[in-house]
Amino acid sequence: MLPTDEPLSHLGPSLLLLLQLQLLLDPASAFFPNIWSLLAAPGSITHQDLTEEAALNVTLQLFLEQPPPGRPPLRLEDFLGRTLLADNLFAAYFGPGSPSRRFRAALGEVSRANAAQDFLPTSRNDPDLHFDAERLGQGRARLVGALGETVVAARALDHSLARQRLGAALHALQDFYSHSNWVELGEQQPHPHLLWPRQGLRNLAQVDDPTCSDCDEWSCPGNLLGFTLLTSGYFGTHPSKPPGKCSHGGHFDQSSSQPPRGGINKDSTSPGFSPHHMLHLQAANLALLASIQAFSLLRSRLGDRGFSRLLDITPASSLSFVLDTTGSMGEEINAAKIQARHIVEQRRGGPMEPTHYVLVPFHDPGFGPVFTTSDPDSFWQQLNEIHALGGGDEPEMCLSALELALQHTPPLSDIFVFTDASPKDAFLTNRVESLTQERRCRVTFLLTEDPSRVQGRPRREVLSPLRFEPYEAVALASGGEVIFTKDQYIQDVAAIVGDSVADLVTLPLEPPVVVPERPLVFSVDGLLQRVTVRIHGEVSSFWIRNPAGVSQGQEEGEGPLGLTRRFGQFWMVRMNDPLQTGTWEIQVTAKGTPRVRVQAQTSLDFLVHFGIPMEDGPHPGLYPLTQPVAGLQTQLLVEVTGLGSRGNPGDPLPHFSHVVLRGVPHGAELGRVPLEPMGPRERGLLAASLPPTLLSTAGPFSLELIGQDGVGQGLHRVAPQPCAVVPVLLELSGPPGFLAPGTEAPLSLRIASFSGPQDLDLRTSVNPSFALTSNLSRVRLEQNESAWGCLWLKVPDTAASDSVVMVTVTAMDREASTVPPTHTFLRLLVRGPTPQDQLPAPVHSTDPVLTTTSPAFHLSTLVTPGRAGGGLVGNPWWGTVGAVLLLLGLASW
Repeated sequence: MLPTDEPLSHLGPSLLLLLQLQLLLDPASAFFPNIWSLLAAPGSITHQDLTEEAALNVTLQLFLEQPPPGRPPLRLEDFLGRTLLADNLFAAYFGPGSPSRRFRAALGEVSRANAAQDFLPTSRNDPDLHFDAERLGQGRARLVGALGETVVAARALDHSLARQRLGAALHALQDFYSHSNWVELGEQQPHPHLLWPRQGLRNLAQVDDPTCSDCDEWSCPGNLLGFTLLTSGYFGTHPSKPPGKCSHGGHFDQSSSQPPRGGINKDSTSPGFSPHHMLHLQAANLALLASIQAFSLLRSRLGDRGFSRLLDITPASSLSFVLDTTGSMGEEINAAKIQARHIVEQRRGGPMEPTHYVLVPFHDPGFGPVFTTSDPDSFWQQLNEIHALGGGDEPEMCLSALELALQHTPPLSDIFVFTDASPKDAFLTNRVESLTQERRCRVTFLLTEDPSRVQGRPRREVLSPLRFEPYEAVALASGGEVIFTKDQYIQDVAAIVGDSVADLVTLPLEPPVVVPERPLVFSVDGLLQRVTVRIHGEVSSFWIRNPAGVSQGQEEGEGPLGLTRRFGQFWMVRMNDPLQTGTWEIQVTAKGTPRVRVQAQTSLDFLVHFGIPMEDGPHPGLYPLTQPVAGLQTQLLVEVTGLGSRGNPGDPLPHFSHVVLRGVPHGAELGRVPLEPMGPRERGLLAASLPPTLLSTAGPFSLELIGQDGVGQGLHRVAPQPCAVVPVLLELSGPPGFLAPGTEAPLSLRIASFSGPQDLDLRTSVNPSFALTSNLSRVRLEQNESAWGCLWLKVPDTAASDSVVMVTVTAMDREASTVPPTHTFLRLLVRGPTPQDQLPAPVHSTDPVLTTTSPAFHLSTLVTPGRAGGGLVGNPWWGTVGAVLLLLGLASW
């Protein structure tokens, strides 16, 4: 729980100077789950809009109060009357071109968790999570509990879990102002006691108090009875609506057809969905202010540093090492230490200083423990205590250690594995691949054993020459690479660690792999700098040619295009800035299959999200997916970052027209899909419809973004890691609140197939190794069929408080051995319960449930994008400090 209800004194008197500014919204506004909802109610404000705008404004307040070291402080007047954008904030605070990608990805995690409350089976119809059915006291308890879990998870350094709980809390908080009659009562400020548990909710309507009159129209402006009690509408059939009570109302609400008909929700501008649509403007105003209060409360509880880490308010990456500590690894461990020290010393106090450090050692038979910290000195001390001791044989527990690192490394990070041994735990390969994609982390293996070498360290068993293939598979799935080198070169080769932490992007190559007698082609645009070409393998010769025809060969040293360095079979060419824009070529002659990678520094990048348009209740919107599912009409959402980094401020914004899907690893083009803008161009949101025929078979593919800059020159970016079409949809959800030591927690599992018959084996695992049982170990699904099952997680009395548990469910096709398994991951928090935390667990059946009569989803047929957030970000006042830092009366509560 949030521990106290004292005023947020840290906000200071500076906010009082902002009270004179008027909060304005475009009258066409609403809060459905996310931008896809706007196809049903154009011009509406969504939960996504409210969440992101609130976070941006509290971030701006932090920037105003904490001037950056070595840079002039931000000025409030520079942001007045302007749409507030993450790119502009980062450029003003950290310097021009500072990438906001991680910050926007963190906000995306919160926003998707918020929207998921309307779609997940365990939350969509729970009145306590939406302030429905007059369960206002219960809703406030769940809201405050979710904020408390956010704080605990953030302090435990599990920021993904913290963002999930924050999204759930914000959804409930925002729903209060749309689903209750707080606005109809004439209130002009957020409810003063929703976020403070020591204050009770007063003047609540009781079960015998009639609240609504009958309304047989879509629009019901006068259906609330004249009273001063606080109420909310009933939705659906559970719980049933008592006589005289209000309904939520709208297209999906079954209760609204029972007298008194109609409803009171203010979710959207559409009368068909929101009977009180005319009050949406006021509800959105108050929901936004309340969301700012919640973010500000979290800032006060976590401190500025903790709050910044919660939302990844930094352009810097984390530093994550997985180290083999057996006796032959002395040079590799020293190389890791040198790189870590170099990164810490070079970036200490600057915007690119890593904010999170992870270290996981391994050998055989052990691995771990994981060490995580935000203090570079503590990380260095821990790393310096690691020495190569004992062992010296192979294989080792590398993938187990990597899995542990992935569980504790922030998303969008690079992980570096130093080893000279093959994995003993290769059975984890598929699971680790999926985890890298779920965490969106890139894994680079630095191997100091030549895979063709027959002599070397002793081995317990006869090892296949293909023993390093699990590393290749993980690197391919994560967008990383496997680099073979030798001990004498490892310190030089390990310099790529520093480059990767500098947030370089990988440029797409055509073709993506070396083909004899054919050059590799890549494009350079005016927003790229510090381009580096890396080649490793048994290379006899290579050359690089720029668009003007100037070439440079493999000779070491300075050349006409850049500096070439060689370390054994590893070549690195750092190109001179500024680079000539246009098409470049690389020709490589080598034995075997050499590896080529081109990377560059740029702030213009993009994030990728997938979702399914949903048209069944409680609200239309885009159900978020980690990966596309075979057989489903899937929407692709592209979020372009760094649009404001164009060379001249007066130039037009870059424009992206389409995406290209390519098979991995060979690069065959699977299809081209046009992109449509969602909302104002400066927001950088684009959408595309991916037809099921394009995603008909499971397997990895890359996404390339194609467009032009403001002056008509080509732009070409590729997603950092491949995407994967998975054969089935897996949903795993747990109980709300904490896991308490000595208890058994029920988990809910759903499996859905959309591409034909599936005969699946289901496997479960949990880390740490708690007892986990399931009533569903095998299921056969026909097309458009779903199955439900239950799992029970037993938390031992000895479970550490404030620790994170990760449950994994794997679905494997019994008949198609070539189809990769599908994984889903659920993170839960263990904490000793307080009385406020103790909430009744949901009732779960002990039998699996299978539906065969209807499709698992009612899919929307709407594919033409509408105007996203027009009422929110299109207004010049919306998103300004004057619009959103209006915390009226907050300092005196």
